[in-house]
Amino acid sequence: MPQQPVRIAPSILSADFSILGEEVRRIDEAGAEYIHIDVMDGHFVPNLTFGAPVVKCIRPHSKKIFDVHLMIDPVAPLVKDFVGAGADIITLHAEIAEDVRTTLEAIKAAGVKCGISVKPGTDIAVVSEHLYILDMILIMTVEPGFGGQGFMDMSEKIRAVRGMIDASGRTIDLEVDGGINPETAKQCIEAGADVLVAGTAVFKDGPEKYAENIQKLRG
Repeated sequence: MPQQPVRIAPSILSADFSILGEEVRRIDEAGAEYIHIDVMDGHFVPNLTFGAPVVKCIRPHSKKIFDVHLMIDPVAPLVKDFVGAGADIITLHAEIAEDVRTTLEAIKAAGVKCGISVKPGTDIAVVSEHLYILDMILIMTVEPGFGGQGFMDMSEKIRAVRGMIDASGRTIDLEVDGGINPETAKQCIEAGADVLVAGTAVFKDGPEKYAENIQKLRG
């Protein structure tokens, strides 16, 4: 079971981009602990979203934790931009071509928390050498790149990472992203996850349901 309370991180990829600041305010007021920001470059993943200027624009709309998931490669040249835009946590992918350790250390040196994400097919062994510095480990339960995909059961991987975290003695968020709804959320929490990213499940019913939808994900 998770060592920390379950926290919900709505993915603004599913928000109404025409009123993005207002949407961020709404999910903040609805009880989200983190604001999950999916940055895609059209290169590392087959989609393109937004960059640091958008993060900077929405930063004034919430004091909650900005959880920035960089699905980009390379990462290092843009770390300072995202830190300057207001990121609180910057998560990179284990599969990027550049040196992961050096980049994680650059993120921490810039004054924010760092995380590492693994795709569904990536062995979690790649995480172990970075436990000394990590603040978050993100397990993808879909292939990164597009919202609305079906959930892939990664319970065994989540349990294994939970074991790594517990053995390390460090406080590290164990986040899961992809196909999260009230049913799959329960499955992930039981496996040891303590931060859940959800897009469609939070935003699908409109603003009047954001608080209810967030609460349903807590189990």
